[in-house]
Amino acid sequence: QALHAVKVRAEAMQKASEAVPSGMLSVIGRREANYKFACLEARKHCESLGIENPVCEISNYLFPDSRVIAGHLQALEFLQENARKYYFTRTSMLPVSGAFHTRLMEPAVEPLAEVLKSIEIQKPLVCVYSSVDGKKYMHPKHIEKLLVKQVVSPVLWEQTMHSVYERKQGTEFPYTYEVGPGKQLGAVLRKCNLKAWKQYNHVDALEDEEAA
Repeated sequence: QALHAVKVRAEAMQKASEAVPSGMLSVIGRREANYKFACLEARKHCESLGIENPVCEISNYLFPDSRVIAGHLQALEFLQENARKYYFTRTSMLPVSGAFHTRLMEPAVEPLAEVLKSIEIQKPLVCVYSSVDGKKYMHPKHIEKLLVKQVVSPVLWEQTMHSVYERKQGTEFPYTYEVGPGKQLGAVLRKCNLKAWKQYNHVDALEDEEAA
């Protein structure tokens, strides 16, 4: 059931992506960087090109000084061309087909909402956090609501890391395991919370399989 919902979500998002030339831009900025102001100016640029209701907004908060900006391709191209003006030290287009986690994904909301109604969602047995608000899921209806909202909401990864690892002073941090290929989540954790990262371990399933 869950995989069917994922399939419906993916197909609906792909369809929404094909409706408007859009994308996502990974940005590393200096401390002076004002991402929201940069997005505002990029939208104004799009309006000057005759684009109605242009989209250009932060879609992912990854770690301090790192954001993903998503929207119309013309807006993202404008930001790349004017990167120095906005104190962006590095920009790169992500290999994706659309502006995920923005209002350009609104056509995908209803198909996902419909399929979720047919699934019996149960309260998690362990703490599960939502990237919509960085807080724990409370009950099945709450999960359903936020899964739908997540399609058009920015991913608050940095804020979620702070919620997960919030501790009273002097309390030990838990062991953290990143399972699977790559160590990107560990790298992000290190930038968000160095003390928590010291208890981090990476488990590469492929290496273990070969060793066995």
